[in-house]
Amino acid sequence: MARFSRTRSFLGEEGFQRLQQSRVTIVGLGAVGGHVAEGLARAGIGSLRLVDFDTIHLSNINRQIMALETTLGQLKVEAARERITLINPIVQVEALPLFADAASAERILTPAPDMLVDAIDSLNPKAQLLGAAYFAGIPVISSMGAALRSDPTLIRRADLMDTRCCPLAKRLRQRLRRSGVERGISCVFSTEPVSWHFDDDPLANDEDEAPFVDRGRTRRHLGSLPTLTGIFGLTIANAVILRIAGYHP
Repeated sequence: MARFSRTRSFLGEEGFQRLQQSRVTIVGLGAVGGHVAEGLARAGIGSLRLVDFDTIHLSNINRQIMALETTLGQLKVEAARERITLINPIVQVEALPLFADAASAERILTPAPDMLVDAIDSLNPKAQLLGAAYFAGIPVISSMGAALRSDPTLIRRADLMDTRCCPLAKRLRQRLRRSGVERGISCVFSTEPVSWHFDDDPLANDEDEAPFVDRGRTRRHLGSLPTLTGIFGLTIANAVILRIAGYHP
């Protein structure tokens, strides 16, 4: 179909068919996850499961692609489903307004997707979901911290255990290693130094470390640009597309 003719031309017929027959789960539809969904939908992905418990707020407009005057107050998963079906009416989209944690991980990961995208910004739920996917053998790509960064040329993709200069990645590595997780989780991160560190924060020793805290807790809002968070999301979407299609530059 003409809608995806350029994707088909780039990936080849076999690669494009793999993409159309694939199922991807995206958890977290904020500044990064929304751009992941956008990129996959425009590439011609066959099926998406979208997971996020939150609604769209006015403060989301500076960086979240689903956030518009017309979507304020909507569940993020519903706004995303509507937008995606406007891009491709035949894509299968499942919207799950769930909070991701150990209790909901089985629901989120069943049936197992071809790939899981983790775009959660809370440390505990992030670690719980990644651990569940790791032990289930589900391929995953995870977003590290995009806030406080300004240089897009320092965005990298690597195994989580090889990341550097990212406070979230450092704490996540520690948490996952304690549960037996080692190499095998791909992620997108930035090597740009930031001035914020977990050890500098008065809530860093709390059960839910700021600013990546659980629902119902006061959140520390770190400054971020729509450009950097968008590039994080599209970098993840690009990695998913190439992996599923079996494309090797």
